[in-house]
Amino acid sequence: MTSTGSTAQSAAQHPAVAIDRMRGASMGALSMLILQFALGVAVNLYVTPRKGGVSEAFTNGALLVLHTLLGLLLIIAAIGALALAVRLRHRLAIATSALGLVAILIAAGSGAGYLSSHDNGSSLGMALATAVAMLSYAIALRAVLPPQPVISSERPPG
Repeated sequence: MTSTGSTAQSAAQHPAVAIDRMRGASMGALSMLILQFALGVAVNLYVTPRKGGVSEAFTNGALLVLHTLLGLLLIIAAIGALALAVRLRHRLAIATSALGLVAILIAAGSGAGYLSSHDNGSSLGMALATAVAMLSYAIALRAVLPPQPVISSERPPG
């Protein structure tokens, strides 16, 4: 049996484990996005890249290199989170993970556009797309929580 089949079978047999993995993937993506946002702010304040395209991401200092590399890792993490959501067959997790991935790709495209043009709209696009991705993974975290028992405020007779 392939590892994909094994993982799908494991998710079907142990839904709590699959839900735990999905929560971990969503929390990981959200944490990476928060760090990416902070790096983006630092790059905006302290780095003035030369115009020239994507190659400038690796020739304008450590902050921009870290920002770029984390962006690439975010794309990989977002694909992984979406794959987990699909295996889990959780509609809201699939929708939020797909939206998060699309928002990350839009932010990456805006970043590449910014390196070419230094257009403020591209910078704003990165920030807004990152905010959408953060919200998506925050919703995914909440969506895959297991049902919580209702705690009654009544005291047992006795």
